Amino acid sequence: MSALTKKLRKKLLPIPFALTLTLLVSACSGAAPANEAGSGGETITYESENGPIEVPADPQRVVVVSTFAGNVLSLGVPVVGADVWTMMNPRFEEPLKDAEEISDESLEKIIELEPDLIIGLSTAKNVDKLSEIAPTVTFTYGKLDYLTQHLEIGKLLNKEAEAQAWIDDFKKRTAEAGDEIRAKIGEDATVTVIENFEKELYVFGDNWGRGGEILYREMKLKMPQKVIDTALKPGYFALSLEALPEFVGDYLIMSKYTDSDTSFLQSETYKNIPAVKEGRVFEVDSKGFFFNDPITLDYQLEFFIDSFLGER
Repeated sequence: MSALTKKLRKKLLPIPFALTLTLLVSACSGAAPANEAGSGGETITYESENGPIEVPADPQRVVVVSTFAGNVLSLGVPVVGADVWTMMNPRFEEPLKDAEEISDESLEKIIELEPDLIIGLSTAKNVDKLSEIAPTVTFTYGKLDYLTQHLEIGKLLNKEAEAQAWIDDFKKRTAEAGDEIRAKIGEDATVTVIENFEKELYVFGDNWGRGGEILYREMKLKMPQKVIDTALKPGYFALSLEALPEFVGDYLIMSKYTDSDTSFLQSETYKNIPAVKEGRVFEVDSKGFFFNDPITLDYQLEFFIDSFLGER
């Protein structure tokens, strides 16, 4: 298992697409308020994956041990502690300037932060111990599609209406941009999302961040058949430099870790890829691009609009 795989499996877990749809339908029950929100109630009952749990009706000190900090922040809820991947994201630098970097193993540090709610992935360690610190809710990555996941966090934070409003607006904006982009580049043009990490290369599908959700699900752009065959179902696929040309379509989104090995960019194999030779490569900073929360998605959308359409 690669280094990226080990790290990503802690924050992003894929499941088969068909199963995702099945679970999506069954998981839409949402939160059942125990006290009427806004009527002085201090808690609500949230129907989590593991059953009902009492959570604050107006949380003010949330700790996110993995993945979902951007969802929480986008709903105006303070995050006082977040995981290392979140803290290194330049998109979150300002809203997390007073937050502490934590992990699911730094229990003493989390206690000191006095959280009123803890959120993370179902793969988080020490969930039982975290639950003794504050109400702890975990989600299985991929059990819900990325927009329904945001709505679910909205229910957890007692901000379902705000979450739904952003989703509705986002889908409208991405659909409009997708129509314009397909009209410009052609309905059959293909787009590939590649990321380097340490000495390895990965190609991504439509549910693993890096803009795949916007490009493929919302804008209805096409991915090359090789990507469909290898990365769509698991979410991502590791490949060699020699195999890279087989995966790159008419356009390439190059998600770069500049502090990892980027020597492949100077190879003849890379330089001779048609999309590279013809200047159809759009480079991004991986650290600010790999999540699929509203803050990151809005950034990705503007990037794609500027990259594909330029001055409209």
